[in-house]
Amino acid sequence: MTNEERRAEDLRIRKDFPLIDGHPEIAYLDNSATTQKPESVLRAMQHYYLEENANPLRGLYELSVKATEAYEDAREAVRAFIGAGSIQEIVFTRNASESLNLLAYSAGDAFLNEGDEILITIMEHHSNLIPWQQAAARRGAVLKFLEPDEEGYISEENFRGMLSPKTKLVSMTHISNVLGVKNDVKTFARIAHENGSLFILDGAQSVPHIPVDVTELDVDFLAFSGHKMLAPMGIGVLYGKKELLEKMPPFLFGGEMIEYVSREKATWAELPHKFEAGTVNVGGAVGLHAAIEYYKQLGWDKILEREEHLSRLAMEKLSAIPHLRILGPKDGTAHHGIFTFTIEGVHPHDIAAILDSHKVNIRAGHHCAQPLMQFMKTPSTTRASFAFYNTEDELDRLVESIGGVRREMGYQE
Repeated sequence: MTNEERRAEDLRIRKDFPLIDGHPEIAYLDNSATTQKPESVLRAMQHYYLEENANPLRGLYELSVKATEAYEDAREAVRAFIGAGSIQEIVFTRNASESLNLLAYSAGDAFLNEGDEILITIMEHHSNLIPWQQAAARRGAVLKFLEPDEEGYISEENFRGMLSPKTKLVSMTHISNVLGVKNDVKTFARIAHENGSLFILDGAQSVPHIPVDVTELDVDFLAFSGHKMLAPMGIGVLYGKKELLEKMPPFLFGGEMIEYVSREKATWAELPHKFEAGTVNVGGAVGLHAAIEYYKQLGWDKILEREEHLSRLAMEKLSAIPHLRILGPKDGTAHHGIFTFTIEGVHPHDIAAILDSHKVNIRAGHHCAQPLMQFMKTPSTTRASFAFYNTEDELDRLVESIGGVRREMGYQE
């Protein structure tokens, strides 16, 4: 693709996103935290609230039926998007954090006993660490940590070495929100199953950026958030194999998740409603459905090509900046658009503040991964993260702004 063709494509795609199209002065590079929303998503949600809004599932009147259809259509769209076998395997939650908490409580109660082991990695987001930390304490289990090499990779040998007959659950990020490295989930899930262990996948950073097929990967559970993949905040997904979900107790109790209630006892609704207590977020589900349609329309080939191109260029240009250190793989495309770095002599918060003064939006801190920061002996870092709608011009603005950080801090270069 020529530079002129790429710029024309940039313009076409960015016009779909009202915030960044309407504010060209902003270079939004915090996509690992949340993505911008295309107009089609905003319009779909507006249509729902203007034309179909009602409490779904129980109402027999036309508006309620339409709301129910919109909600269940979204569930089917998610099922197809991740390759699940049944809509009964798709549970809507608020976000990946809630999905993982649901698992830590319900799967923990169903499958963990005293002395059992839970295996996670040191690179987990707190959302895939603290729930298991608490589950281990609650159930008398042991939490064990896999550690990567200096680039962030976990070897098959290392993974096998950490498993034992006591390992009942493995929970692992697909793509690290700090290092950008992708774990070999298909291999690890197969080895875990050979060991008799369940495999849980945190897909918060992978589902928005690469095709994820739960049947091909053969994971037992998958958690991800809508807001990181063009959809609104407040809608998330938990996928689980039907036979496992059926064995798990509900996480929350109340309306919609029951079949029968008496003074003394209650029975639960069928999957997936057993895990969806209370009035559900239909508007969020509609937005997620529209986001999936946008992904399908643009196509994975184009999304992957654009993000890999930006990742390759980002590694090349950022690596050339003096006093800058990039964490993670040496191969730019292995970062999956996530570049976490430090600048010698400058606190990450100062870097973020200086870039903000140039209208370049990035993130600074521990990125909800403090054990990884401790492991890497780096208290905090700065992170720029790209999506397919970002451009080379925005990358150049990032590089130019970073290049002047030490000078603005008073260093004599």
